[in-house]
Amino acid sequence: MVLVWILASTFVVCLISLIGILTLSVKEKLLHSILFGLIGFSAGALIGGAFLHILPEALEKAPSETVFFYLILGIVLFFMMERYLHWRHCHEEGKCDVHAFTYLNLVGDGFHNFIDGMVIAASFLVSIKLGIATTLAVILHEIPQELGDFGVLVYGGFSKKKALFYNFISAFAAIIGAIVGYFISDFCKGFSNFILPLTAGGFIYIATSDLIPEIHKESNLRRSTIAFLTFLLGIAFMALAKQLLPE
Repeated sequence: MVLVWILASTFVVCLISLIGILTLSVKEKLLHSILFGLIGFSAGALIGGAFLHILPEALEKAPSETVFFYLILGIVLFFMMERYLHWRHCHEEGKCDVHAFTYLNLVGDGFHNFIDGMVIAASFLVSIKLGIATTLAVILHEIPQELGDFGVLVYGGFSKKKALFYNFISAFAAIIGAIVGYFISDFCKGFSNFILPLTAGGFIYIATSDLIPEIHKESNLRRSTIAFLTFLLGIAFMALAKQLLPE
C-alpha cells in the first residue's frame, strides 16, 4: 500500500514537468505575474514543510544533535550541487544564463528529481501524513522550477514540443529515485533518520537562497507585497495540511 502511495505521488510530480504547456496559451506578462506569486507561495511551503512537518518527525526518531548535523549537511550539500553542477532554478523565462548549459540543466534537473523521489519515498515510509505533506511541498516548488526549466530549454534552442518531452524524461527520474529509496530502506534501517533532516536542509536552502532572493529583486512595492503575502499563505497552507492530513 505504501509503495502505491509513493509511486502515485512521484507520478504526479512527473506530470508537473508538462506545465510548460501553459506558456503556449498564456500571455508572457500574465505568466510572469502568476509565476512571481507562485515563487512566494513555494518558498513559504518549503519553509513550512521543513519546520512544521519534516523536522518534528526527524526529532522524534533521532537525537537533536544528529538531526541538526544532517540539517546543516543538507544545506551544504544543496549549496554544492547548485554551485558545481550548475543546477539552475531560473524563474524568469528568457532571462537566464543558458550558453552551453542547456543539456547540463537537464542532467542537473534529473538528479534533483531523483533526490525528490527518494525524499518522497522516505517520507511515506515514516507516515502517510508526512509523505503527502512532503509531496505537496515538492510539487509547489516544482511548478515555478519546471516553468523556468522549460524557458531555459526553449531559449537554448529546443522546440516547445522537444522541451516538454525532455523535461518529462528528466522528471521521470523521480520515479526511479522513489523506487531506489523504497528498497534502500529495507537494507538501511536508519535511512529516514538522515534523509529527513537532509531534506529539511535542502528545503530551507532552496527557499532562502533561491526563491526569497527572487522576491527581493522586485522593486515594485505592490508586487513585492503580494509575493510576501503568498509566502505567508504557503506557510499557512502547510500548517493547515498538518492539521487536516490523515495519519
